[in-house]
Amino acid sequence: MNYAILLSGGTGTRTGADKPKQYVRVNGHMMVTCALSVLLSNSQIDKVIITADEAWRDKIIKDASDAGLDTGKMMGFADPGKTRQLSILSALEFIYAANENSADTDDDTVLVHDAARPYLTQELISDCYDALDGYDGVMPVLPMKDTVYLSEDGKGITGLLDRKSVYAGQAPELFKLKPYYEANKRLLPDDILKINGASEPAVMAGMKIAMIPGDETNVKVTSALDLEKYIELSETR
Repeated sequence: MNYAILLSGGTGTRTGADKPKQYVRVNGHMMVTCALSVLLSNSQIDKVIITADEAWRDKIIKDASDAGLDTGKMMGFADPGKTRQLSILSALEFIYAANENSADTDDDTVLVHDAARPYLTQELISDCYDALDGYDGVMPVLPMKDTVYLSEDGKGITGLLDRKSVYAGQAPELFKLKPYYEANKRLLPDDILKINGASEPAVMAGMKIAMIPGDETNVKVTSALDLEKYIELSETR
């Protein structure tokens, strides 16, 4: 079984919008529906779990239905956590609870994506699945274009990093379900709070993660400027 988790529990306060960014409407539909449409229409994904506050769940379902999406692949909603990684763990626990702890075969996978990355493509998802053979997970990455510096105190430069060896990670990230779930549980209760990227628990647990070329257009809407660009671009499509 191939599961997908769509993270839609963030507050999006940095955009300055009057609602979480993933629920901003453009051309009649919310941002979350853009990424959801790609996940639901992907032939390799069997079930989609969404982390979202209860107040938004009916709206997500209605917007997806209004967009003509196959909502039958929506497995349900998980409660968002205090951090992004806790939201991922919440969705993982939802999967196991829904399957009475039987969702732990070697073939089960979980794909993690952000509702705030609305320009997900079918090609990038397929690339993730294609690269999984022989690995425990897959992460799209982009090479660093700028010189990368190291600062141990956040005030002065203490060293240089070879940008040829440094990459920026993107979502979606794909993992074998059982080892990834166990990797996250091992970080409870405190270490998981320090996690920023979905692949960090996997790397820390010794899981073998493949890198594939990311997508320059697969941007994450974080700031007010990002949101403005998203609205402008969406209105021209």
